[in-house]
Amino acid sequence: MKKPHPMPEIEALLKSLNLTGLKENLFKHNKEAIDNKLTYPEFLTLILQEELLRREQKRFSVSMKRSKIRSDKTLENFDFACNASINYAQIKDLATCRFIEEKVCGLIVGPCGTGKSHLAHAIGNCAIRANIDTLFVRASKLLEDIRIAKAANAYDRYKKNINKIQLLIIDDFGLKPLIKQEEEDFHELISDRYENASTLITSNLDFSEWSQAFPNKLLGVATLDRIRHMAYQIVLEGPSHREFNKKNIVSEQSIVITN
Repeated sequence: MKKPHPMPEIEALLKSLNLTGLKENLFKHNKEAIDNKLTYPEFLTLILQEELLRREQKRFSVSMKRSKIRSDKTLENFDFACNASINYAQIKDLATCRFIEEKVCGLIVGPCGTGKSHLAHAIGNCAIRANIDTLFVRASKLLEDIRIAKAANAYDRYKKNINKIQLLIIDDFGLKPLIKQEEEDFHELISDRYENASTLITSNLDFSEWSQAFPNKLLGVATLDRIRHMAYQIVLEGPSHREFNKKNIVSEQSIVITN
């Protein structure tokens, strides 16, 4: 008596085990195994490697979406040639994510257009590739989210969730002075994360000017003391990338017109 073909049963088993990637490519891999005369261990290795790769790609995609990190902002496409004063070694050190393992802050300051946000996104990209839970948020949006959570009586849950994030990236700190409740909320956030998780902060303000963001100077000192303790600090100087690129575009257009 002819035995029934095993494929339908295998597909059902893969579906039950939630191995949908293997199920979708089962016939293709079976043909590859036959054509290349693979042994059973070689065939098993092939399909398990593909399933692992599929899961890693899915994890990365979900992490990127949740993190609000821009996938196009990477170290590879950062224009280091625009500014010769940038300390590439310092930035590469941050990109190793060692500061996240040490649970200290990373601080990037510099004038508008010098690439602070791009570098913050790039470091976030590196963190996600290293399977580190990451969230990118502008300082104003962060404080608004805290206010909304409090108004909805959901602050405890919000605080618990945000403090679980291994790398919190706060962009554009100090664009405007904090009001009383905001500085208290910010201080509580930093205090909760101090020595427990890493925070990367970008700002247009020089480090010596950060205290200006706090109406309560004593609270400001306490907050900044926690931020700066053992922090990795990068200072960006030089021309704005936006102005640099704008001049290049104008120059290229002039050449085209001249020709």
